[in-house]
Amino acid sequence: MSDRLYIFDTTLRDGEQVPGCQLNTVEKVELAKVLEELGVDVIEAGFPISSPGDFKSVVEISKAVTWPTVCALTRAVEKDIDMAAESLKYAKKGRIHTGIGTSYSHIHYKLNSTQDEILERAVRAVKYAKKYVEDVEFYAEDAGRTDNEYLAKVIEAVIKAGATVVNIPDTTGYTLPYEYGEKIKYLKEHVDNIDKAIISTHCHNDLGMATANTMAGIMNGARQAEVTINGIGERAGNTALEEIAMILKSRYKLLNIDTNITTKNLYKTSRMISNMMNMPVQPNKAIVGRNAFSHSSGIHQDGVLKERETYEIIDPKDVGVNDSSILLTARSGHAALKHHMEAMGYDLPKEKMDEIYKKFLDLADKKKDIQDEDICALIGDTQKKDHRIKLEYLQVVTGKTLIPVATVKLNIGGEKFDATSSGNGPVDAAIKAVKQIIHRHVTLEEFLIQAITKGSDDVGKVHMELDYKGVKYYGFSANTDIITASVEAFLDAINSIKA
Repeated sequence: MSDRLYIFDTTLRDGEQVPGCQLNTVEKVELAKVLEELGVDVIEAGFPISSPGDFKSVVEISKAVTWPTVCALTRAVEKDIDMAAESLKYAKKGRIHTGIGTSYSHIHYKLNSTQDEILERAVRAVKYAKKYVEDVEFYAEDAGRTDNEYLAKVIEAVIKAGATVVNIPDTTGYTLPYEYGEKIKYLKEHVDNIDKAIISTHCHNDLGMATANTMAGIMNGARQAEVTINGIGERAGNTALEEIAMILKSRYKLLNIDTNITTKNLYKTSRMISNMMNMPVQPNKAIVGRNAFSHSSGIHQDGVLKERETYEIIDPKDVGVNDSSILLTARSGHAALKHHMEAMGYDLPKEKMDEIYKKFLDLADKKKDIQDEDICALIGDTQKKDHRIKLEYLQVVTGKTLIPVATVKLNIGGEKFDATSSGNGPVDAAIKAVKQIIHRHVTLEEFLIQAITKGSDDVGKVHMELDYKGVKYYGFSANTDIITASVEAFLDAINSIKA
């Protein structure tokens, strides 16, 4: 039988401490319902005594959610605990989370106290909270830097006083995973009544080890993890809920630990938190980042297309992402381009694919993101390979104080011709140079330039309508160089002229 890890979400309390991420009560209630749908066991709804807004949020969240425990944070101060109890009066299951600093730094500098006094205050706070609720959690602030022997003494005393959960925070993100794991193990082995309470982790990410420390704690006996969506929180943030949930799901055979999290809701929950708190998710964020299931290397793309697990240990659908992304870049191989084109509805013979792939690499070197419209343009451009008149070379000199001059070289039926002309602009100069070579009196009736996507490096489409002896001819081209696209569109139309 597997063990059960309880997920304690503090996005609405610790996560909201990030500057600029404050939420109003309506927003907090909305997010609390989303967290309930996600499957979190405990929602830390706020710090009631800190502000009227926090108090109101705990009250309204207590009314709004049904099965999760609603938790209110306090200091080891009676008026804090009174206020927390008042805010939780509508909760179906309420918890008071009280505590005090236990490290040398906190005791001597922050609290100006002694170890014996802190121990007494901790016990007194738990007993006082116990008058209001059965479920009392005690936090030993800065436990990561607290001497293990003293920490064990405090934990044993607060459990005896009635604490049902004991929180061992790495408040400053200071400990290494093996140190944090050893700390939890020490408590398991040296606190006589530890079986009467659940050990909880609460790790910060100051050194980038929050998730690793949390996992070390779990592997040594902790059965509650205090986490936030997207890892948001004070300073460098907290342990990310989605990372812990997916580690346990992905490595279940090794760890044999379950959570109640509906992992398919992770991605949408992540995006909702990000949008409402104005906290963008970094693209390379594990599990929910934009690039978490994206592949741009040709070797990786080929491997994933043959068998997803070659480079993906998580099925994207397990976190609510529809599918992996095969990004088309200069590093993409034939297989990725072919796969993408087939998804767009194109099934071309190998010869055409080879030609399009060469053009694709040229384009990918010029712009960062290749879009579907770019592929369509490449396919359309490749259709012109049998044109009798082809552009071999184009050079344009232009500038604010220069008269635009263009030199063009054309391949006409295997013979090379070149010409140079000036014009009112670089496109006009290039078209005039082409006209000198082809010796056909054509009139440009319509000239349309359109950006395919956004950005200075994106492909531009050019549509042209020519009149030759009263008949209309149309040309099209696309290129990151709009002057080249204009000349190629002009030649596309010229090649349509039969006589």
